[in-house]
Amino acid sequence: MQRLMLLVALSLGLAQYAMAETATAVFAGGCFWCMESDYQDQKGVSDVVSGFTGGTLQNPTYSGNHQGHFEAVEVTYDPSVISYQQLLDLFWVNIDPFDNAGQFCDKGFSYRSAIFPANARERELAEQSQAAVAEQFPDTEIHTEIRDASEFWPVEEYHQDYYLKNPVRYKYYRWNCGRDQRLKQIWGAAAAH
Repeated sequence: MQRLMLLVALSLGLAQYAMAETATAVFAGGCFWCMESDYQDQKGVSDVVSGFTGGTLQNPTYSGNHQGHFEAVEVTYDPSVISYQQLLDLFWVNIDPFDNAGQFCDKGFSYRSAIFPANARERELAEQSQAAVAEQFPDTEIHTEIRDASEFWPVEEYHQDYYLKNPVRYKYYRWNCGRDQRLKQIWGAAAAH
């Protein structure tokens, strides 16, 4: 009997797990390696994929052509554990919203910051969060864009989980790029790192 109860409990648990709702959110915050590491360990986030979005070029690649696209991450998450609003809050403290030329040491269109809401509710939340940042910094122009979601193109496998595959190189890059130093300068204790 105990064995039967264990099997029933196990199958119910698996069924509940299989029914867990997931959603995706797309954010561009400069280097996708850094954004990937900033989101990956958050409770409720099941996957973060580095890639490109926002442009019209089909099949963009890092080593080839990604003109017109933003470096971005696609975050897969469980909305019952972490909300889209919480993902937005994390986004802001991991970017420099005042830089219109890129992010930190990376300059150029593909490194600019942007939020890609997938529906009207996400757009409303993104706009509210952007307004809150503007209110917090009334004398500085916010350059982070809010753009409609478009096709997300994963980047080559070499770039996926780069911070895990190459931790020393990743930390060296992140530090020398001045990312964490600038985040602390802008956000103080709220900065994620």
